[in-house]
Amino acid sequence: MLRNIARQGSIVAVLLLVTASVALAAGGGKSSSSSSISLQLMAAPTTSGSSNPSYGQAVTFNVSTNATSQPFVHLKCSQNGTLVYEGWQSWWNGPQSFTLGGTTAWQGGGAADCTAYLENWDSYSKNGKITVLASTTFHVDA
Repeated sequence: MLRNIARQGSIVAVLLLVTASVALAAGGGKSSSSSSISLQLMAAPTTSGSSNPSYGQAVTFNVSTNATSQPFVHLKCSQNGTLVYEGWQSWWNGPQSFTLGGTTAWQGGGAADCTAYLENWDSYSKNGKITVLASTTFHVDA
């Protein structure tokens, strides 16, 4: 009788291990997050025919994420490797906009290269860092 109980216990243990292995292989119940960000011009492109935004122009971003209900967009622009513009906007109450230029470092025009980051600040309070969910780069014409 003890052998029967031991054998049944072994069978149950093996079944539990197989079930756990299948669950892990299938993702273990974790849902993956999906995020994207893309530039959206708020005015017609420049008369030069370029599809890039220009200095002084307002831009916004199309964002999508299931990683947080309160995403932020962080925009950084540089000229020859020097940061000339940086800004953040919350995106959970709908799209916001950034006006390219007008900072002390980026006065009087000039082309720049920018990167916009879609960020999750929910994790900031948990582990002390902001999570970048997606990013996009673009050029700003002078």
